Amino acid sequence: MVSVNQLVVDFGGFRLFDDVTFLINSRDRIGLVGRNGAGKSTLLKIIAGQMVPTSGNVSMPKELTIGYLPQHIHYSDTRTVVDEAETAFEEIIGLEAEIARLNEEISQREDYESESYMDLISRLTECTERYDMAGGHSYKRDVELTLKGLGFKREDFDRPTVEFSGGWRMRIELAKILLRKPDLFLLDEPTNHLDIESIQWLEDYLKNYQGALVLISHDRAFLDNITNRTVEISLGKVYDYRVPYSRYVVLRAERREQQLAAYRNQQKLIDDTEAFIERFRYKSSKAVQVQSRIKQLEKLDRIEVDELDNSALRIKFPKAPHSGAITVKGTGVSKFYGSHHVLDDVNFAIARGEKVAFVGKNGEGKTTMVRIILNELEHQGKVELGHQVKIGYFAQNQADKLDPSLTVLESVDHVAVGDIRTRIRDLLGAFLFGGEAVDKKVAVLSGGERTRLAMVMLLLEPVNFLILDEPTNHLDMRSKDILKQALKDFEGTVLVVSHDRDFLDGLVNKMYEFGNKKIREHLGGVYEFLAAKKMESLSELELNPAVQARREEKKESAEPVDGKQRFEELREYNRKVRRVANKIEDKEKLIAKLEARIAEMSQRLAEPAEGDDVAILVKEYDKMNVELEKAMQEWEALQNELSELEGK
Repeated sequence: MVSVNQLVVDFGGFRLFDDVTFLINSRDRIGLVGRNGAGKSTLLKIIAGQMVPTSGNVSMPKELTIGYLPQHIHYSDTRTVVDEAETAFEEIIGLEAEIARLNEEISQREDYESESYMDLISRLTECTERYDMAGGHSYKRDVELTLKGLGFKREDFDRPTVEFSGGWRMRIELAKILLRKPDLFLLDEPTNHLDIESIQWLEDYLKNYQGALVLISHDRAFLDNITNRTVEISLGKVYDYRVPYSRYVVLRAERREQQLAAYRNQQKLIDDTEAFIERFRYKSSKAVQVQSRIKQLEKLDRIEVDELDNSALRIKFPKAPHSGAITVKGTGVSKFYGSHHVLDDVNFAIARGEKVAFVGKNGEGKTTMVRIILNELEHQGKVELGHQVKIGYFAQNQADKLDPSLTVLESVDHVAVGDIRTRIRDLLGAFLFGGEAVDKKVAVLSGGERTRLAMVMLLLEPVNFLILDEPTNHLDMRSKDILKQALKDFEGTVLVVSHDRDFLDGLVNKMYEFGNKKIREHLGGVYEFLAAKKMESLSELELNPAVQARREEKKESAEPVDGKQRFEELREYNRKVRRVANKIEDKEKLIAKLEARIAEMSQRLAEPAEGDDVAILVKEYDKMNVELEKAMQEWEALQNELSELEGK
């Protein structure tokens, strides 16, 4: 479908891509991976036609459509949310306007036999058929479902987009791309601004999508749940693995071992050849052999080995004061922003040493509660910190507080104390500040680099209560692994606001879910929480009380299943139920359409108009009845299938 052919990309004296070639097939789900700076986003830009390579090309069919979501977008804030989303259907909206115009013109004409009148009828018929084929009758429903799936509430639809943050406007752009249903999705970090429920919705959407996908993401779970192929960019080359991310990690380690073995053998050959040249350089009897060896070295294709992944580096926090048994406790906490009620009479308690996550849809009060704990917001009720609790806080604007006049190394050196000072460069290297990068001024760092530097500095503070608000958005997988391990080893209390399931898995042991102005406590890890949420969703929305009771009986008698496995089973069950329910809905629409058509034809048969061919009408009438009977049988079969699913 898309052929990437011998791409070469040079930046100054640095070669980013060197003869990169691979194919994207019509149903591929590709995870594009590699270190920060390897060229992942650049490759997407080239495929999308927004960047020209130094040499090589990308070829694809002319009719192929592409939906490209970059990390950074220039927004147009002149419409409401729903109006902006509906721009995905420009053709349908144009046809709507044309159909309305033609109907208006036809209603004012009385020259029914004229050629121009028949032309109008013909154009109306053509526009109506195109409108129907393009999904004109369902596009508003598709817009609503997509916006809700990405976290918007119905009352948000008519708000101007300018009222929303950059993250929410990114969701609108993603909605537009999904609604256009292109042949190929190119998505660069689409989950950075999504909450857990929106990520699950997007996963389900992409898994059932019929087109191709190339995805950049630092969310392991997202990659594993969607992709079936992993393309790695490393040292200017691509390595193609026909497996999801987790399996790729294993195969990549095996490839690197093979690289190392080949590298060692080549180095031995080079050393032996150079020793021979040096030994016999000045002996005339060996001149031919020496020249031959020199030419052999010049022609040798030097093997490069991928840079070592030092994610095994263990970072330990400095010792901090021992806090009381309760780190923080909230009683009757309420919060209003003007007339907007965010939290209502909330109670919670976090004990010393607990690893806790705040989860829920965006806008439900997670960050508000964090700011209340930090005593940054006035509120009703009481929030108390425990004895000798010292807070270390990481927020999205943390990078703005760095001193722009200092270098990276100086920034860290100013806060490091104790033994960690001897490992500052290792820590900076783990967070992608290697070599000369440590001497860069903060003033010239990108937003992502500043975020990573702020995270490094937080790791060095002697605190006993860490609060992290979306800490992984700008971290690659290696850096996330280091941070996660450091937090697991941390002896104090951790509170994380995050949507990254892989990061939360194995880290937190309690979840507070925010929604409807309340918070609800869930004991256990992220997959236990997600599994419980799926069960609640099914029981509330799809299952009657008798079915729910049967499921509870089975759950009590079943063998223990780990949370992740249960979550995956419930999600697959939910997907099957939804698929059958959608088929039933489509079949009911078809039945209603057929019944309306049969009723119309019955009327025409009862009172035939002049020129009607009764025999043809009867034949069509009988055909419609056969189709109706078939549709009713299929509807009944689907109802039985749904009943069987609900009974399981």
